Amino acid sequence: MKKLESSLKNMVLVLTGITIVCVGLLAVMNELTKEPIAAANAKTLSDAVNAVVPGFDNNPIEEKKIQVVDGVEFTIYPAMKSGEFIGAAVESTAMGFGGDLTILVGFNKDGQINDYSLLSHAETPGLGAKADTWFKSGNKGDITGKNPKEVALTVSKDGGQIDAITASTITSRAFLKAVNAAYAAFAGQSTDGNSGASQKATSQVMNQATSKGAAN
Repeated sequence: MKKLESSLKNMVLVLTGITIVCVGLLAVMNELTKEPIAAANAKTLSDAVNAVVPGFDNNPIEEKKIQVVDGVEFTIYPAMKSGEFIGAAVESTAMGFGGDLTILVGFNKDGQINDYSLLSHAETPGLGAKADTWFKSGNKGDITGKNPKEVALTVSKDGGQIDAITASTITSRAFLKAVNAAYAAFAGQSTDGNSGASQKATSQVMNQATSKGAAN
């Protein structure tokens, strides 16, 4: 019995030691990778902002704003050129087929969509993951040049004008919901609970950015 107790005690000590070592190694690895990961994420965001609202001469990321729409916070990156507001990039998230789908939508000063970047998603490869390019200029679901205030950005199955990704209607609906919500944040509007289509006709972000440019 004493031998068994001794063996159990040794096993516990060994396992405890291994656990401590593993935790320590994980902590070290986390510290070593934290800065490179943060730098990579910052570059990804910077590249995305440059892609969806080109031509600015300010620093949209440093001048980012938080806009609350229907209780949800959106990050907005205002783009200025020579002190004039030329548009903004808006980060928006919706629940897709596989999980959260986060996009960055670029609008010009009039609310038309310049471009978008799919920042993160958990959609099915070869299907929902096609949202990365499906809605870009020249492709079947092209949303560029459209203004969500004037055009129904919903899939054709729901009476809208946008072709859904083949066999990925749920992802397409989520994507367009995120786009409409991004526009609502851009224009300082509330949204319709079903489609995300904007209802009010104000533009708080645009006015704020323009005022700031004039002050500078």
